[in-house]
Amino acid sequence: MQFGIIQERKTPPDHRVVLSPSRCQSVLRRFPEARIIVEPSPIRVFNDTEYQELGIEVVAKMESCDVLLGVKEVPISALLSDKKYFFFSHTIKKQPYNRDLLRAILKKNIELYDHEVITNQKGQRLVAFGRYAGIVGAYNGLRAYGLKFKQFELPKAEDLKDQAALIAQLQKIRLPNIKIVLTGRGRVGNGAREMLDAMGLKKVGVGDYLHHTFEAPVYCQIDALEYNKRKDGVRGNKADFFAHPEAYRSDFFRFAEVTDLYIAGHFYGDGAPYLYTREDVKHPDFKIKVVADISCDIDGPVATTIRPSTIAAPLYGYHPETEKEVDFLHPEAVTVMAVDNLPAELPRDASDGFGEAFAKSVIPAFFNGDKDGILERARMTKNGKLTPRFSYLQDYID
Repeated sequence: MQFGIIQERKTPPDHRVVLSPSRCQSVLRRFPEARIIVEPSPIRVFNDTEYQELGIEVVAKMESCDVLLGVKEVPISALLSDKKYFFFSHTIKKQPYNRDLLRAILKKNIELYDHEVITNQKGQRLVAFGRYAGIVGAYNGLRAYGLKFKQFELPKAEDLKDQAALIAQLQKIRLPNIKIVLTGRGRVGNGAREMLDAMGLKKVGVGDYLHHTFEAPVYCQIDALEYNKRKDGVRGNKADFFAHPEAYRSDFFRFAEVTDLYIAGHFYGDGAPYLYTREDVKHPDFKIKVVADISCDIDGPVATTIRPSTIAAPLYGYHPETEKEVDFLHPEAVTVMAVDNLPAELPRDASDGFGEAFAKSVIPAFFNGDKDGILERARMTKNGKLTPRFSYLQDYID
């Protein structure tokens, strides 16, 4: 079995990779029958020499590989027919901008495996960059706060080497006695929490957060049932919330009344209530002035997120009354950080973490007959057609 690590060709460039040099080496040690070829790349965070020094072949002959591994969408012109591809296709939600990509994949008889749908038998994702989105998102949110209120200036995350360097910068700043609320307890939320903890910020419970003042900055990490409640007043539980989100309404405003910085690291499911609306933001008691929206659902549950931002220009302002974008320094603006590819700012750490999970969960499936069904569940296309699991996309490509 020959694996090829392809050059990332999407614009703007992404420096991440599925398998770092050390991960390639560990895969080859574990599976002697495997072979890995790396396509030369001028942008990859691990340069060609780093692979060659560990005995990994770097050569432009991806057509000889059985399985091609990438991170972001492959341009249609670069797709090789009759190959197995792994990458984030951004098609499973019927994204209009990638319809032609999925059509081309079918036409070229490509077997597509989307990283986003690589799951275990319980449906839990096995490989993801979420932790690193949380790490960078929290850093960017704190950087935004400093810029908004002209209290401190942090370097951009993309200009720092790794998570340790980000933490070192955060430990230099002095925050005023602000309150930070963090939604989500998954990979993203917990990645953000790592950064707040590394700064030495005090974590407090919901009751204390809502009703007490503090002489130092604090944060509170909340989950779905702490910012949603049943409309009928009956005490809910997580299973009920995920099964019947329409039976719930947002209870987030009580946090918005006392929060200075909001870090959004939650997963938002279809039918769930919005955390806060545009009308909520107009309310005189809405206190939030900086939002780091890691989840980045546009015109969705976090009403101030009206567009994604970019690594080059990560901040914009949302004006509550006009509901329009303004300069983030505008005195009435809510400053929004909504970069939608945050892990790309920490490519070395993100690549190594992703590769660890990929090597552990996915590579073995090629050598054990896919005994756990990992490949089968993630395969979107085969023999020029959608697989049954993804047949719901037929009207999208038609």
